[in-house]
Amino acid sequence: MRSLEGSRRQVEQLQLVLEAKDQDQERNIRQEQEQPVPRPSMANERKQSGPKVELTKLSHELIEQVKGIQADSMLSHHLVHELEKLPYPTRREVVRKQRNGCAPLFIACKRGCVDIAKYLINTCGADIEQRGHFEVPEDNSFHYVSPLWAAVVSGKLAMVKYLVRIGCDINATSDSGSTPVRSACYMTHFDIVKFLVENGADIKRPNINGGTCLINSVQSVKLCLYLVQKGADINARDIQDKTALHYAIQEHRLDTTKMLIEEGADPYAKSRYGDDALRTACLKGAHQIFDFLKKELNYTPARLAEAHELMGSTFLDEHNESRVCILHWRMAHHIRAAYSPYIEKKPQVPLRTAYENAVEFSTLEELDNIATDMDAMRTQSLLICERVLGLTHKDMLFRLTFRGASYADSLQLQRCIDLWRFLLEVRVSNWSILHFETCFAAQALVRLMLDLHVQNSSHIRSDARARFVHQDKVLPRFEDVLGVFRTLSESAIVVKHLLLLRPVFRRQQENYDRVMRCLAHLIYLLINTVHTEAQNKLIRQVVHEAVVVGNLRSASTADTMLHLCASRLNVIKSGYITDDNFADKTVFPNAEVIKLLIQCGVDVNIKNEAKSTPLHVACQPYNYDNEIVHLLLKCGGDIDQPNRADKRPYDLIASNPTSTIPLLNFVTLQCLAATAISKHRIPYHNQLHRQLEKFVRSHEP
Repeated sequence: MRSLEGSRRQVEQLQLVLEAKDQDQERNIRQEQEQPVPRPSMANERKQSGPKVELTKLSHELIEQVKGIQADSMLSHHLVHELEKLPYPTRREVVRKQRNGCAPLFIACKRGCVDIAKYLINTCGADIEQRGHFEVPEDNSFHYVSPLWAAVVSGKLAMVKYLVRIGCDINATSDSGSTPVRSACYMTHFDIVKFLVENGADIKRPNINGGTCLINSVQSVKLCLYLVQKGADINARDIQDKTALHYAIQEHRLDTTKMLIEEGADPYAKSRYGDDALRTACLKGAHQIFDFLKKELNYTPARLAEAHELMGSTFLDEHNESRVCILHWRMAHHIRAAYSPYIEKKPQVPLRTAYENAVEFSTLEELDNIATDMDAMRTQSLLICERVLGLTHKDMLFRLTFRGASYADSLQLQRCIDLWRFLLEVRVSNWSILHFETCFAAQALVRLMLDLHVQNSSHIRSDARARFVHQDKVLPRFEDVLGVFRTLSESAIVVKHLLLLRPVFRRQQENYDRVMRCLAHLIYLLINTVHTEAQNKLIRQVVHEAVVVGNLRSASTADTMLHLCASRLNVIKSGYITDDNFADKTVFPNAEVIKLLIQCGVDVNIKNEAKSTPLHVACQPYNYDNEIVHLLLKCGGDIDQPNRADKRPYDLIASNPTSTIPLLNFVTLQCLAATAISKHRIPYHNQLHRQLEKFVRSHEP
């Protein structure tokens, strides 16, 4: 009864309050009606929102008309009337509004609607430099550019003339630093280029990558000649140290190449990778330019022999033309043999397992024997490329990658592993694991090994006869897995201090973390490919040195290898090996790897950046596995240590419906006491033994 009476009184009081508010509102309304001058109110604000909506509709209608109208037409009379009814500042605001990143003037300039552009600028006050989003149809790239840039790339000469006449910035750059004249050169709009140059456009100004107008014009001899005559630097270089001549050869532009050399281009200028005109022609298979350069320029016999060898390799690798390849290699041999003594191939490539210890041919008889074996020819091609280009040349690295992938496609899997191991070692030694390409190579190789292990394991389980297969024929081999693990772990230890330097590059952190996941999977493979006790001891030694002594942790979250191996999120993705080819997509959490890490000396209660132990990670619902949680607890995992969010493994286990862990078996009086001290904030500093004080501190969130 008391509660009902109290509720009744509360309702009565609430009604009185509401009635008082209603009376106040009525009084305010009467006062506003009696006063002659209106005052600002919420009602007035709502009324003012109406014109804003109308202006937005008007702006949309304007944009749609400009998009759909003919280039030589004008806006509708109704739309012009509606615009001119507005005050000039409001009109200007309407034409500045954008839709999908474009204002009406920008669209008009892109479509070449000169009359509409004049009306928007003269009558409506449109900003002639207001930028918009422009999609280049030729390459589907998006740029943030000025109206003049849009008109230039669209090839609207009349619009370009008008915009330049009224004072648009003729050298206004795009978001990539490209001027209108440079972009016009790329589109080969000769008349527009000529007009812009005559009106003061800077043809020497490059974009952010160093690309010049001349480089952008190599597809047109006429345009290149015009730019050179107007003072363009014919030997200007971009950020790759390439000149216009390099790009002309890359695109197989024979006429442009001839003209550039006649006008003074340096055919011996080298790019960042050491490629001059002759080598570029060989790498791109530009045989007509190759013949022209041989005829017009003076090269040493050794250089010509190398060029023929490289040209043959390109025809074999890029075009699968074995006959043309053999002809070039035979020509190279004749050039070397025409001199006494024989012109040796230098530098000599050392014997490599990745090439099956093959050596280059030195006689026509050896070449004829190779010509009947396509695999031997491809190995010769790699030997030639390494000798001529060097191991760090991008084309050499690409050919190693591609050749390994080809071996994988043809099921020559050990050959693929050998080549990709060699490729990984080259990349690690020259660019470290922080480089994206190195990380990519590591992921591809480890995923291939994982895929092979899963396939072979399922095959052995399903076929009893397969159990008697010789260990050396089962892939991946222990020595390959161990070699990759050592390569990656040694580099990870060496470069980890670089991640502490400021500024921190997120991509480098991500690459480092990907390699950490690769290492975790390699430990899993080591356990599953071991065959002898000596190999078991070797695994413990290398894992201890890398994980414990090297103190490897992820760059973004400070997770240790033990944290990673308790997480289902620890997966590897690769561009070469798709998920469909990988049977068991998740290797972790894995009890065998966790047990090995603990045996190697990893602290079971080590914490990451969020102060979470491996037990915290293992107790998460998406990671939970009773066997792994029990293993961590049995090995000394503290069930009552909080992380930064004050989450404890005890609570996570207790709340998991699938748990079979006897919690009381792992709760100690020491843990309960430390938790109580932390929870009630009981002072303990300098009042306990140092070891006990450290233990209590570990139970603070």
